[in-house]
Amino acid sequence: MSDSVRIIEMGPRDGLQNEKTSVSVEARIAFIEALVAAGLDTVEVGAFVSPKAIPQMASSDAVLRGVAHVKGAEFHVLVPNEKGYDAARAAGAKVVSVFAAASEGFSRANINCTIAESIGRFKPVLARAKADGVKVRGYISCVLGCPFDGEIEPKAVADLASTLFELGCYEISLGDTIGVGTPSKAKEMLRAVSANIPVGKLAMHFHDTYGQALANLYAGMEEGVRVIDAAAGGLGGCPYAPGATGNVATEDVVYMLEGMGIRTGVDMDRLLAATNAMSGVLGKPPVSRVASALNAKKRRAVS
Repeated sequence: MSDSVRIIEMGPRDGLQNEKTSVSVEARIAFIEALVAAGLDTVEVGAFVSPKAIPQMASSDAVLRGVAHVKGAEFHVLVPNEKGYDAARAAGAKVVSVFAAASEGFSRANINCTIAESIGRFKPVLARAKADGVKVRGYISCVLGCPFDGEIEPKAVADLASTLFELGCYEISLGDTIGVGTPSKAKEMLRAVSANIPVGKLAMHFHDTYGQALANLYAGMEEGVRVIDAAAGGLGGCPYAPGATGNVATEDVVYMLEGMGIRTGVDMDRLLAATNAMSGVLGKPPVSRVASALNAKKRRAVS
């Protein structure tokens, strides 16, 4: 194990886009500012998608412009096609993300096209981004299981990851979108992908539906992956995964890593404050086990 891990904060995008409560631009900006102040210097802040499809991501341009003053941070936005890329660039985006699924069933259900068609949509995005000097991160959904197609072969994930990498994605984030993976399956998948792509170019994006995310992350770290996507408070979920609890909670990841002597650069007290503030906006407590435990400890201390 190395002595540091890079955490990519997903809460303002992957977290909030699945919440039933819409969050104002001002509250989203305040959330991002608080996360950066906690030491999370890479944050995905929005998605340039149709507001009809994902109303929670409406006004992502205003959010991106609203955090432009924040120094020392890198802000990512999701773009599905050239139209989204145009809007993102107009708002000042310097890093964009594109996404594909490792299963045909999920691709059709989620973005209404085949895997090949999805690649066709963002090929011109990657070409233009390269010309513009914009970095592109690639996401792959359902790398450890699909709600429609079931088991996913590691080779299917590896082939798609290679395609994204060859097209110019600087990093490939491998997503257990419905949180069904286990450590042995995570290792098998990562070994298949890293056979063709340097492990330093891979990230893990594991959801915690079945309570396996931390174990899967640890297994991935044993394989050499040092980039982890996480969402403050465990925000989010997947509309195709009943009971999904969202991405692994940033607090839980930080607690595990720091307890192992692995640096994250994250201030837990400030992270907890950011999570609690957003929980107040959403009107529900955080899913994070660590946040819940620390909040209970604070309540006991003042009672």
